[in-house]
Amino acid sequence: MSTANAPARPAPANGGPAANEEEGFTLRKLWSIAQQFLLMWLVMQLAGKFFGSKTPPSDSAVPSTTGVPGDIPQAQITNPLELPPKQATLAWPLGITLSMHVYLSTSSTGDVFSPSSKTGDSHLPNFVWENITFGDWNDIRTVDYMIDLPESVQHNASLWADVILVRDGASPDPYSASYHPKAVHHVRKLLTAYLPKLKVRKVKNLLSNEDGTEDEADEQPDIIASHWHPNLTLALVSDTQVVPTTQLPAPVAQHVHLLPERDQTGTQGFYMPIIFPNDFWHLRSQYIEINETTPSLPLQITFQPMSYWKFQIFATMIQGFNEAEKQQGGGSGGELDEVKRMLVETNPYFLALTGIVTLLHMVFEMLAFSSDVSHWRQKQELVGVSIVTNVVVQIIILLYLIDNNEQTSWMILMSSGVGVLIEAWKITKAVDIRLAPAPPGSMLPYKLDIRDKHVLSEDEKKTQEYDKLAFRYVTWVTIPCLAAYTVYSLLYETHRGWYSFVISTLTSFVYMFGFSVAHMPMKSMIYKSLSTVVDDLFAFCIKMPFLHRLACFRDDVVFVVFLYQRWIYRIDPKRVNEYGQVLASEVDAIETEKAKEGTESKKNK
Repeated sequence: MSTANAPARPAPANGGPAANEEEGFTLRKLWSIAQQFLLMWLVMQLAGKFFGSKTPPSDSAVPSTTGVPGDIPQAQITNPLELPPKQATLAWPLGITLSMHVYLSTSSTGDVFSPSSKTGDSHLPNFVWENITFGDWNDIRTVDYMIDLPESVQHNASLWADVILVRDGASPDPYSASYHPKAVHHVRKLLTAYLPKLKVRKVKNLLSNEDGTEDEADEQPDIIASHWHPNLTLALVSDTQVVPTTQLPAPVAQHVHLLPERDQTGTQGFYMPIIFPNDFWHLRSQYIEINETTPSLPLQITFQPMSYWKFQIFATMIQGFNEAEKQQGGGSGGELDEVKRMLVETNPYFLALTGIVTLLHMVFEMLAFSSDVSHWRQKQELVGVSIVTNVVVQIIILLYLIDNNEQTSWMILMSSGVGVLIEAWKITKAVDIRLAPAPPGSMLPYKLDIRDKHVLSEDEKKTQEYDKLAFRYVTWVTIPCLAAYTVYSLLYETHRGWYSFVISTLTSFVYMFGFSVAHMPMKSMIYKSLSTVVDDLFAFCIKMPFLHRLACFRDDVVFVVFLYQRWIYRIDPKRVNEYGQVLASEVDAIETEKAKEGTESKKNK
């Protein structure tokens, strides 16, 4: 059996400067622990509120005090030993020397010392960590192996890690004479996780492969297969916590192993040291599917101490995330993985910035939508505003985001969906849409009757002619660009299918040329501008398709051009813009001011 021992650490020297440095280090460590506690508490509250299980825990998870076997009423029981203990304390004292034995086994019973297990799992590694001081917070150990998987495991069989913690030099082997059950604590961890296979987005060159068979893979039902994660973290809860056994939540209770012994009162029990296999930080993208092509896989086993409150938080969050994924049919796995990834890969300050950016993005988007709706409710002049074009543009972008839903956050989808609804509502400001009886001989009894609400004047018709002329000049540049990009994409790029090709091509064109702010109210424009600045950070923090991320920075360019134009071209309230719009209220104010000045000049004469 191999051993893995931690190297001894030199004791710190006492002195003036060294003591000050040690005191500063202690303060920084306490502040870091406080930050972690606050962060984990907030995440636990969110997980319990939005992702927590709505089903009550099983009666078998937590001991019940409402009755005992034999249907004897509790009031008639006088012996407290016949009731579950109200609380439990740690059975092993802190400061003792422990040894942790780790065995990899395919045994379903956990009897790793039986002759059959020793023969069948002889090629699997096992090791022991000696001289572990129970309660030493600085003792962290790591060992790496390359595991040669048995053939049965490559065909969906299970592989376990049997972790045995012993004290007082006892043997973990129950067949040994030095074995003592009160000095041995045995727990098991399943290393092979059974998860649905990832649905890979298959793409192809449409001209070289036109049979369309790749799309059929996305419609297949979920196939469960064994997966492997290259990390196993064994956390030993290393503080003396009094556990309320009758009030433990199910995720925590499954790791608390009570002993049959009681104290003299019979109300207080004892529990073995808590060994918690912490897989909270395992991301779905890190799991490797096990099959015949993976005969050997890496495994890093880490030992570390953990406080009881951290253990509670991690155990509860793991249960909450798992329940959320089950209730939503696995659809929330990507979003939950994104939350974990942000917690793992970002420091607390950037994480707080991400939360602020997300909040500001939602606030500015809602304010812009509200201002836009309020402006259009009072808008009477619709000259030059291409409502139908805006609807088509928003629908194309939404379809692109849905087609790339595995790369799109729900927040982006929600924002785009609300934009489509608002643009569709604007159509009702320009036209009347109602059901009318269909003409005789029609297949349907009713038809849609669409009528314009506004009749164009001669000036408006002339403006419309100039708009058509300008649009014609623009199309001389944009249409060749669209055609060239379409041919290039069709020849050299891969796509999921013809539908994805059309949507992605149209979206590229829309993101490049489909941006106009002349018809926006100023308040909505300001909110959109603030949202654009926020989106620069949002593009790096939130999951979204590549083209949508580029569009965030395109908005920056448009916003800078807009500010430059506002600076060099002062506002002339009499000037009619390209859409025939004029600031009527400012014009009236100027005319009134001129009339007052003329009256005063006449009086002076």
